[in-house]
Amino acid sequence: MEKWYVAAKKADFDRWAAEYHISPVLARILRNRELTEDKEIRKFLYGTLEDCYSPWLLKDMDKAVEAVLAAVGRGTHIRVIGDYDVDGICSSYILTRGLRLLGASADTAIPHRIHDGYGLNEHLIREASQDGVGLIVTCDNGIAAAAQIELAGSLGIDVVVTDHHEVPFRTEEAEGGRVRRELLPPGLAVVDPKQEQCNYPFPGICGGVVAYKLVSALAEKTGSRELAEALEELLEFAALSTVCDVMELRDENRILVKEGLKRLRRTRNPGLRALMEVNGLEPEKLSAHHLGFVIGPCLNATGRLDTARRALELLQSSSLAEAMTAARELKELNDSRKNLTLKGVEQAEEYIAEHHMEQDKVMLIFLPQVHESLAGIIAGRIRERYNHPVFILTRGEEGVKGSGRSIEGYHMYEAMTAAARFFTKFGGHAMAAGLSMREEDIEGLRQAMNDGCLLAEEDFVPRVHIDVPMPLDYGNEALAEELELLEPFGVGNPKPLFAQKNLVFLSGYKMGSKKNCARYTVQTPEGGRKQLVFFGDLEKFGQFLEEKFGTGSQEALYEGHARFAVSVVYQLGRNTYQGRTQLQYVMQHYC
Repeated sequence: MEKWYVAAKKADFDRWAAEYHISPVLARILRNRELTEDKEIRKFLYGTLEDCYSPWLLKDMDKAVEAVLAAVGRGTHIRVIGDYDVDGICSSYILTRGLRLLGASADTAIPHRIHDGYGLNEHLIREASQDGVGLIVTCDNGIAAAAQIELAGSLGIDVVVTDHHEVPFRTEEAEGGRVRRELLPPGLAVVDPKQEQCNYPFPGICGGVVAYKLVSALAEKTGSRELAEALEELLEFAALSTVCDVMELRDENRILVKEGLKRLRRTRNPGLRALMEVNGLEPEKLSAHHLGFVIGPCLNATGRLDTARRALELLQSSSLAEAMTAARELKELNDSRKNLTLKGVEQAEEYIAEHHMEQDKVMLIFLPQVHESLAGIIAGRIRERYNHPVFILTRGEEGVKGSGRSIEGYHMYEAMTAAARFFTKFGGHAMAAGLSMREEDIEGLRQAMNDGCLLAEEDFVPRVHIDVPMPLDYGNEALAEELELLEPFGVGNPKPLFAQKNLVFLSGYKMGSKKNCARYTVQTPEGGRKQLVFFGDLEKFGQFLEEKFGTGSQEALYEGHARFAVSVVYQLGRNTYQGRTQLQYVMQHYC
């Protein structure tokens, strides 16, 4: 059961409407996005790349630039070491291309999910030493690799860390109580906005953006025209990273994605063009949704079921013909991943039932036969279904590996730090994390995570935050067009939700080749008739009708002789199909 909340934040909406030439409805939505100052509102509505923050505000950026330019000047062999997800792949592409444009002898290593695991490890360091590497630049990893970086130093390899993950810490007794002490790796430079001593104004950037900032600083420092021009293309990858790593689309993230999408729609990168083509995407209509749910999963599939080097090689393709072959292979891998994910979700559901885990605050689900690369996706699906923090654990080559996905109010990384004794390795964010551990410790970890969880019963009830209670009749073409000013939508900037009570459902019909969506004719309290589209669970909606209005209600609706009063939360937008654009109301929730 959901709880609906109507936002009731205060502001002078009429003044905002007049000042920024917007409707009071849009003004209310802006306030619901935690915008209060005129400067913030103007930046949200009309911000450009000039409103983004200087890379030099990142702690150690000056040291990182100095170390890289010194290595380039000496002709040192530089190796970029990334990660096997989209953020790591794009970060690697950004840094490697930037370094090569500076004339560096630079190559890339992407850890293998199964054989290497996440981030730096001893094998990658020793391999770099054998290859004559003199400088390693990490991206999307490294902040938790102190031991590996010490090893690199002992072998004569310098390391520059660029990352965005939480900084490891320990708590110590001190005068006045327990304090947190950061455990920073011993690199020549450590560029990570999550550091306590970093005063970067917006620390919620991804690894790809940190990499982009380093290349921007290098372009500025060297005055390289070629590198400055390449920033246009590299922005596309920073935007892709931001969306696929599920960063909040607020502040400069929103600007970077908005501007990145403009460039992606006319990208000249053969790999990206090929991915759009094999997935049937029209470049001019590309949105953040397509990045997160179409292009991103194809790139991720290689790191899940094969090696992420294939995704990087696709992005580095020199021709569209070469890229098309690779893109088709990636799409096939992603289709296979989808089928394996469905099976994994079913197994997780069975595990929950067999182990009576419905009452666990934190769900630890051990699926030894599931491919470890799918753990994060399955954790996300189970989290959505139960609204609990979830860890999916699988059996790897060396012990148990797992991924976690969290909910609002539960900082997963800090909770794991409190139970660090159970892990051989872990890292992550507030909302997501990865881990390695011994199989015999699973039950102990489950007990510790649940004992330490302070979430109350109401925290597990899904919350629906309604922006504005608004009659469907008010949602006209002009407002739908105005709402497009808020794009791109995503985490931290969701598509606005409106609500109306007592819409009378009169008839409906199922659409699509699988009949898994529907269009309903509803009558508003004011007497008008509207078409309401629903892309959700039709079976669940049918059960709701049967329970609320009696047996046969679902059949009556689709036969066209219903009269059921239902309150609805909906989205308003414009849909273009076969060249025709029309207003669209999309039902999201009902009661």
